[in-house]
Amino acid sequence: MKIAFAAADSVAGSLALPVFAENQFSASAQAADETSGGQLKRAVEAARFSGKPGQTLEIVAPAGIDADRIVLFGLGAQDKLEAKIVEKAAAAVVSKLLLGGETSISLRLDGVGDAEASARAGLGVRLASYRFDEFRTKLGEDKKPSLGAVTIIVDDVAAAQDQWASWGAVADGVDLARDVTNLPPNVLNPETYAKKIEGLAEHGLEIEILDEAKMSELGMDMLLAVGQGSDKESHIAIMKWNGGEAGEKPLLFVGKGLTFDSGGISLKPGAGMDEMKGDMGGSAAVVGLMRALAGRKAKVNAIGIVGLVENMPDGNAQRPGDIVRSMSGQTVEILNTDAEGRLVLGDVLWYSQERFDPKLIIDLATLTGAMLIALGNTRAGIFSNDDTISEQLFSAGNASDEPVWRMPLGADYEKHIETKNADMRNVGEGRLAGSISAAEFLKCFVNDKPWCHIDIAGTAMGGMKDDPRQPSWGTGWGVRVLDRFVRDNYEG
Repeated sequence: MKIAFAAADSVAGSLALPVFAENQFSASAQAADETSGGQLKRAVEAARFSGKPGQTLEIVAPAGIDADRIVLFGLGAQDKLEAKIVEKAAAAVVSKLLLGGETSISLRLDGVGDAEASARAGLGVRLASYRFDEFRTKLGEDKKPSLGAVTIIVDDVAAAQDQWASWGAVADGVDLARDVTNLPPNVLNPETYAKKIEGLAEHGLEIEILDEAKMSELGMDMLLAVGQGSDKESHIAIMKWNGGEAGEKPLLFVGKGLTFDSGGISLKPGAGMDEMKGDMGGSAAVVGLMRALAGRKAKVNAIGIVGLVENMPDGNAQRPGDIVRSMSGQTVEILNTDAEGRLVLGDVLWYSQERFDPKLIIDLATLTGAMLIALGNTRAGIFSNDDTISEQLFSAGNASDEPVWRMPLGADYEKHIETKNADMRNVGEGRLAGSISAAEFLKCFVNDKPWCHIDIAGTAMGGMKDDPRQPSWGTGWGVRVLDRFVRDNYEG
């Protein structure tokens, strides 16, 4: 999608006009209504449109207005307008017209919001226009996007363009995260994923790949056990962005990258198993974040590390009852081979904190189905040993519209992973507190570093059907909240 910013006299194709709550027309909408002889307001009165955030109303452009169509879009109460509302409204406009035959649209924001809101409108356009059609060879013309250009009309073109340089990079990161999540597992496996990550070097990231020989040398037997049933070699990919002060401790982001999770010997039910190609959603968020930070030249030192593994049930696969030794030296009894993501993350977390001595650690994983039961698909759960990180993530989640909710940790939950046969077990007690016991397991491998675990099982796949910014099965969730977390709190 081509996005441009222009002054008010630049109009092409259809015209999108903002309306506030209770059908209070913006200045540009009011002017267009007067030109049309009041036809816009008559159209509103005849429809169930009230200017609520995300609402749209499409009409054929009345005589006198130099446009093909008019799309009125709601922004809600003017005194409560936020950049994220503008973002979602712009996405709603694009979603409305994407397949409708129109090729270009001018979206008027002059007199509405600031430069960030204008750029966030561009982000909304990019999010809504995402498509994953790579494997669709018989797609009819009526199913292909016609809309190819959006011009955002603003008061200060230079300021909006300056902001877009940053927010456009975030859109690039989300697109990348969605792409890798949507790819089928016969295309994206640990080996091909590692090669794709190596390609990010062209954006200024330093890339390092660890193979199984190196991981074995390091003692990562816990991670290696997960992948030993697959004929695809496991890898760890390390991405470094050095945009901050020399010698400043980095922010560390860790992602679970199970490119396919069959459950192993503890085989998953067949229904829905195809969606386990998305069990690398945590890694997708980290990869997308690092792409975004590099793209906008973020003034921070950051490291992204992802464990890339495939969990398959062949004759060499790990078994329930096995006891494996982690890189930390702690031993783990395997009671369910489908609780594998925490094993991968445990070794990667220990390696990361030991080698890089980061300022903080945030890991993301599609870790537990229990998270969907607790929070559904509108919020991710966060588990942390640090109040400051939790508060910063909560604020960043609200600002980015990728909200999070803090869940508890504590000694009363530690007992859930106790066993008489090893230092810990890899699952908790039945169905009780499944997400919390998984987080308690991870906490054993951060060595008391400031840390937060984000369980994105409910947000990485499927998406919210009523949000036009999530048109894809792979949502790319996590890139926006983490980018906001970084830019609001840690950039110089």
